[in-house]
Amino acid sequence: MSASPFLSKHAPVCPENLLTLAKQNSPAKTAIVRAGSPLPMQAAKAAVEAGIMEPVFVGEKADIEREACAISWDVRDFRIVDTNGEEEAAYEGSLLGNRGEVDVIMKGNLHTDQFMGALIKKDTGIRTSNRLVHVFYITDPVEQRPMIISDAAVNVTPDMKTRQAAVTVVDEMARKTGIERPKIAILSATESAIPSIPSSMEAAELAEWAQINVPTSDVRGPLAMDLILSQDSANTKGLGDDPVAGKADAIIVPDIVSGNAVFKSLVYMTGGCAAGIVLGGKIPVLLTSRADPAEARLASAALAAIMR
Repeated sequence: MSASPFLSKHAPVCPENLLTLAKQNSPAKTAIVRAGSPLPMQAAKAAVEAGIMEPVFVGEKADIEREACAISWDVRDFRIVDTNGEEEAAYEGSLLGNRGEVDVIMKGNLHTDQFMGALIKKDTGIRTSNRLVHVFYITDPVEQRPMIISDAAVNVTPDMKTRQAAVTVVDEMARKTGIERPKIAILSATESAIPSIPSSMEAAELAEWAQINVPTSDVRGPLAMDLILSQDSANTKGLGDDPVAGKADAIIVPDIVSGNAVFKSLVYMTGGCAAGIVLGGKIPVLLTSRADPAEARLASAALAAIMR
């Protein structure tokens, strides 16, 4: 069977504006946890060559050196923290972040639950009083215009406090990446607050909160996906003058299912490049995936360098 006709034929492109902004600071010292496998090593090399990362390798020293050799990369000038197994690597990597010895921490070849479990430990991790929020910065391959999405990977059913934190984080990210006054949409299945659709009621409450607490952005909700993306839909439904409808820079989703669907739709149907990081801790966290193309891994490293 042939591939779905809905899949984009465009290859993802790492946005130049992220690389340019990341290079305005010194390379981000980045702990790469379980670095001794091809994908994290290739990602680290690309980020070093782009001038945005100084790696600190955490994991089995022999594996790290072998993988570096496989891609003809001399890593003798970089720090290696020799560990044994996932648990020890996760613990040592989280300590580096806890002590302020690195600016960013990146997941390598280990399970996400092991990695994140170490990071959120009270005394040795990077947890603060803030909520941890995952944010995707997705750009199309032609205009490279961003759409920021939170939360599609960490918070399964975020409560109101977590979604408030997401609005605050998205506002900060948008402004740090060059959007002077971000337009943030709160996603639901309708543009009206209807009791039978709980997410619409919560979206209205969140938008009202943001108008007072996040004055640097325009925040509107509830908005359905057509009203978030299409100015024609906004005009047709009488929202043509709304500051967010039809021209949103960012989307706050009600749960991980909708967030994951929106993120993957933009990636697979438009060829978007998705840079993703976790914010709210002492330092940014890169949750790389085996499915991430090289361009997305480089964009994520750039975004973390900007947000550190």
